[in-house]
Amino acid sequence: MTEDGTGLLTIGELARATGLTVRTIRYWSDEGVLAPTTRSSGGYRLYDPASVARLELIRTLRELGLGLDDVRKVLAGERTVAEVAATHVAALDAQIRSLKVTRAVLSTVARRGSTAEEMTLMNKLARLSAAERQRIVDDFVEEVFHGLDTADPWIRERTRTIGVQLPDDPTPEQVDAWVELAELLQNPGFRAAMRRMIEFNAADRTPDTPAGASAMFLKRLIEVAGAAKERGVSPRSPEADAVLTGLFGADADRAAVLGRIDLGNEVARYRELAAVIKGEQEPPRFQEEFGWVVEALKAWPGR
Repeated sequence: MTEDGTGLLTIGELARATGLTVRTIRYWSDEGVLAPTTRSSGGYRLYDPASVARLELIRTLRELGLGLDDVRKVLAGERTVAEVAATHVAALDAQIRSLKVTRAVLSTVARRGSTAEEMTLMNKLARLSAAERQRIVDDFVEEVFHGLDTADPWIRERTRTIGVQLPDDPTPEQVDAWVELAELLQNPGFRAAMRRMIEFNAADRTPDTPAGASAMFLKRLIEVAGAAKERGVSPRSPEADAVLTGLFGADADRAAVLGRIDLGNEVARYRELAAVIKGEQEPPRFQEEFGWVVEALKAWPGR
């Protein structure tokens, strides 16, 4: 039905034609997204038949989550539907990432039985941006490497990039690991232990020592100790003493070597947490190989 044969629709007729409520249409009209074509002599709003299609577009855009300001710009021709949709997709992606972090944090809180204070800290740490997470790591690296210019650059870079990239869709385990890692990196005791390890490393190196030599030596230690174990060499036998000399040299301070291995065990948790955050398998700790070396060092402490 139209108003007085003019082809114009009252707000009630427009509501029946679209299935929307009068209240909704009136609200959108008041907000300027569906201005009436004119008003009746009694002051009632009247709409032309094109308003039906306009209302369908408004309803579709609103159902997709667009705000009235974006709807108004589309209807005014200031922005295309495609442009608004692309912007909205980016906003939805950010919202989805936030919801996934929320889910992961709540799952961790439930599993840990966390207090309100722990939950607050966990939520804060989990929501840090990549840049903010990197600042925590960079601050840690700056402190433990400060003044040790001869330390292996491979170790510095590996430390700087460890465990920073928390996934967009983290599991509760990854959130838990990042929170523990962030707390660990800011722990004075852990920083002191890491600093001692770097000092040992820097003392062993010369300007000609290639980057990555530390990793190569570690690999050799594991291979040599593993081979000795497979041959059935007892850590307390004279042959074990010879194996240690081959590994560390005849003049090595074996007590200091033993101290370094103990330090390595102290900071091993940090590598395990980084592996969880990256979604990788837990790095092997080679406990049997290191155990053999430790027992041999205790049996043959050197001179």
